[in-house]
This record gives sequence, structure tokens and C-alpha cells, in this order.
Amino acid sequence: QVQLVESGGGLVQAGGSLRLSCAVSGGTFSSYAMGWFRQAPGKEREFVAAINWSGGSTVHEDSVKGRFTISRDNAKNTVYLQMNSLKPEDTAVYYCAADRGTIATIEGPYDYWGQGTQVTVSS
Repeated sequence: QVQLVESGGGLVQAGGSLRLSCAVSGGTFSSYAMGWFRQAPGKEREFVAAINWSGGSTVHEDSVKGRFTISRDNAKNTVYLQMNSLKPEDTAVYYCAADRGTIATIEGPYDYWGQGTQVTVSS
């Protein structure tokens, strides 16, 4: 059974930084594309960033480009989301997801999901 566990969320002031981690167990992490999504209160879940199996290809949603960076460490079965210059509108529950196929920017292809970690950015 594949399990994804996010960590690193919390409360931070605008302009601050956080690094989210997502540890994957029970599967072949190095073969998965990985993604980060977020859901703000009252809104639908949206794509944030994704990375292919090797880390050689990444994609970031326009509103986070230049501020957020997705990366992975296949030796540690972990994917990261470094978030800098945080804004109040980044407040959301952040989810990581694993895709047994290729890199994707929509939810449908993702096979496994974590429970989420709360990120709150105060103004």
C-alpha cells in the first residue's frame, strides 16, 4: 500500500519561507511523477507544481513561478516544495500526490494522495 505523508506546514508571516516535505512509502518512488496541489477555504483544489521521476523536468503554476520550487530526493523517497516570498493568498491545505505515469498538471492522472498539511500566511 502506497502512503504519502506531508510535513512542514505551519503559520508564517507574509514574505517568509517554508519547505514542505512528502515522504512516500510502500511503492516504487523513483518511478513516480510527483505533484503538489493546494486547496484554499471555499475553493477547489488546484495544481501547484510537478516533477518527473528523475527530477529532470518540472512545471510550476504561473502564480508560484519564481517563488516556489519542487524537487525530489529518490534516495530518501521524498519530494519537497520550497516556498519563498509567501503571500496571504498562498494560504491553503497543501497535498502531495504520486502519478505512476508521466508528469501531469491535473488531478486525474494521480494515483495516490497524502492527507495534506496546512499552510497559513499572515499579512
